[in-house]
Amino acid sequence: MSIAAPRAAAGSRILGLGSYQPDTVVSNHDLAARMDTSDEWIRDRVGIVNRRFAAKDEGVVDMAVTAGTKAIEDAGLTPSDIGAVIVATCTMPSTIPNAAAQVADRIGVKAAAAFDLNAACAGFCYAVATAADIVRAGTVRNVLVIGAEKLTDWTHQDDRSTAIIFADGAGAVVVGASDENQIGPVAWGSAGDMSEVIRIDDRDSFIHQEGQTVFRWATTQIAPVALRAAELAGVDLAEVDVFAPHQANLRIIEAIAKRLHKNGAREDLKVARDIVESGNTSSASIPLALDHMRASGEISRGDVVLMVGFGAGLSYAGQVVRCP
Repeated sequence: MSIAAPRAAAGSRILGLGSYQPDTVVSNHDLAARMDTSDEWIRDRVGIVNRRFAAKDEGVVDMAVTAGTKAIEDAGLTPSDIGAVIVATCTMPSTIPNAAAQVADRIGVKAAAAFDLNAACAGFCYAVATAADIVRAGTVRNVLVIGAEKLTDWTHQDDRSTAIIFADGAGAVVVGASDENQIGPVAWGSAGDMSEVIRIDDRDSFIHQEGQTVFRWATTQIAPVALRAAELAGVDLAEVDVFAPHQANLRIIEAIAKRLHKNGAREDLKVARDIVESGNTSSASIPLALDHMRASGEISRGDVVLMVGFGAGLSYAGQVVRCP
């Protein structure tokens, strides 16, 4: 007996972008008023000036719904066109029910496949890779991918090693079928032997991060992931218009960009530096940065984008895509 295979798509591409940030802006001066820190110290250490904090009654699902709705509209689709919803998140208040099914229902995506994916700050790239494969396999035609985090729920606001870094927000894309493939193969992996350096011990604990260890790992191990993603996509670094890494730390971003330039990236490569005004929003940071760059006119439709996410797990992933 043979089993019928779905009709595969020739390729996949990003059809639309959307994002959401809470209204409350928290500056370095606001933090310095209640803890032992300063604007200068925070700028020098992580490069952040402002970040957004969600309200107490505003959750991961709420932010994901807004970002996801915008992405569907930007793609020129309706909720009925979506066959699956993936929410990349590591900050849901509980694991059951998952965020994706709630998001799908509230947006109006009925009877869709819906699941959460937790690869922390690499989650968005993991989810895009998963969605692209689902689409190319012919399982569904369009997948809504959302990175959404409420990190303030899991950050001790008196811990200056983490409270200055983490923030809240959501970013989303729609991945759809395409005659020409515009999402490259994913370069991904993990370093589970270092899993303890970023962790939350239990539901009554807060994020613990060994900053210097993470910094050394990211500045030495992530540039090769970005290079591998370009290689897998068959794209020369000189052809890349935009580098959109996870917005972990401005010094990390600059160090990786410097490695790319040494390996042939163009001098006018556009580098996402959304961390300055948004902070570290984990799985939301890459789509947030891309949506902000597109809105400002810094990037445009058809630009070749090299994305790379990295963080707790330790997990990492990257791929080349075209901007919608």
